[in-house]
Amino acid sequence: MLRVAIDGPGGTGKSTIAKAIAERFGIEYIDTGAMYRAIALKTIICDIEPEDEKRISLMLDRTKIDFNNNKAMLDDKDVSDDIRTNEISMRASTVSKHLCVRNKVDAVSKYLASTRSVVMEGRDIGTVVIPDAEVKIFMTAKAEIRAERRVEQLLLAGKEADYDRVFKEINDRDYQDSNRAINPLRQSEDAVYLDTSDMSIEENIEAVADIITEKTGYQTIIKEN
Repeated sequence: MLRVAIDGPGGTGKSTIAKAIAERFGIEYIDTGAMYRAIALKTIICDIEPEDEKRISLMLDRTKIDFNNNKAMLDDKDVSDDIRTNEISMRASTVSKHLCVRNKVDAVSKYLASTRSVVMEGRDIGTVVIPDAEVKIFMTAKAEIRAERRVEQLLLAGKEADYDRVFKEINDRDYQDSNRAINPLRQSEDAVYLDTSDMSIEENIEAVADIITEKTGYQTIIKEN
């Protein structure tokens, strides 16, 4: 079984790279960040403040989070596009501070990683979710580069995007993620550090694929039984 953990701050291209690696190696892609975003979306739907841990805990008791063909499902509805907004990003960072939320996401993530080969990306995969992963990568990039990428992503999706606002939100979220009390963003001691600031998407994919091959010997697509 092959388990690849990709951690790092937002906007580094983790999702794009993880999806490509999953396809290349024939394993399943699990986006833990999408789980937090889905929970954040449901707090909006249920009119719950992101700081209200008690109500969020009760909400989670009747919340179903799953993946179907790499699509994020919230209560059996595909919310993959709905959760990719700046508002959801900031709210997800806030709700992720709550122990009940992290326990929910960690439980689902650990179960998935224990039953199949996966590439999983987030902020504490290699340190908390699958600390015994065969491959751990800490992916980062300069904040200004991440802001440029995020603006481009939003514009391509037909959404409004202001660089200065996005840049501030990225820095604010970096601070929140690195300073939260529960499982803050940090690099695992045995993770490979990868700065993608000057890399194209294809160069990034190749770099990660090479790391996996070097560490595990896998060079061809893995066929799951």
